[in-house]
Amino acid sequence: MSSECLYFTAMGGVWSLVFGPTLFKHPWREVSVKYQDNLEFVKSYKPQNNQVKHLRILLHGPVGAGKSSFINSVDSILKDRPAGRVMTDAVSGTSFTKKVCTTGKTKTALRYRTFKFSRGVESTYSFVFNDIMGFEEGSDCGVSVEDVKLALRGHVEEGYRFNPERGLMEGDIGYNSHPTVEDKVHVLVCVVPVGSVSLLSDEIVMKMREVRLAASELDIPQLAILTKVDEACPKAAGDSSNIYKSTYLKEQVDKFHMLLGLPLNCIFLVQNYDEETELNEGMSAAIVCALRQMVQFGEDFLNNLET
Repeated sequence: MSSECLYFTAMGGVWSLVFGPTLFKHPWREVSVKYQDNLEFVKSYKPQNNQVKHLRILLHGPVGAGKSSFINSVDSILKDRPAGRVMTDAVSGTSFTKKVCTTGKTKTALRYRTFKFSRGVESTYSFVFNDIMGFEEGSDCGVSVEDVKLALRGHVEEGYRFNPERGLMEGDIGYNSHPTVEDKVHVLVCVVPVGSVSLLSDEIVMKMREVRLAASELDIPQLAILTKVDEACPKAAGDSSNIYKSTYLKEQVDKFHMLLGLPLNCIFLVQNYDEETELNEGMSAAIVCALRQMVQFGEDFLNNLET
């Protein structure tokens, strides 16, 4: 009880007593102090490896985790205004393009797209994101683990539409037989809602672990971002500077560390831009802190490649 406080909520007209997280006196990770330095770093970044023009970051995770919203959030920060280039479903939180499974369940039918960030009329920043179809339970919904493995190796062509009922194979339209270093993934980022860490099914965890193992075999660096902190923690929703002070959110980071085996310094908390019409420095600082680590890890990977 010493680490928690009590507060009341109304759900369906019925009042319930629930436990609310308290705050550490100081943040366990400082993100605001170096916000401008981190932002300048990612804006000025250019790969030293002359085989690539853009560092490629692949986002993966369960459906509705906030992958597309994270891309929009990065775009918003770089433009210094809210942006919405990647359409998302405001109800489900999933990518906007959908189709229906043979079971009657609605699922995402996402194309493999590379998202570049404009820095002017004819130039872009030197990192890109790929947003892949999300994991779901069952064999006929969600992206297959094998397709994610192919994406890691650069075998998935731009615009390929994932088919949960049949994975991409060599010789198919959309299969890149001769990937360049630029085509391959340089950083793998797992995206999971922080409030769902304890609710992830064994099947979803197994899929994420299998992808993590495949990336490790390729020496691809891996990070994770835990999203929707405002939905999971009222104190973070009320004040973005509390994201790294919340005892509850820190507990979820520790749980995810044990679940997937990622080091704690590779797991980041973020609140994506969604309903905001103005940027918030606390939210932006947490996002840019994670982005800088992605870029730094990816740069190390590119520099270690054999030429």
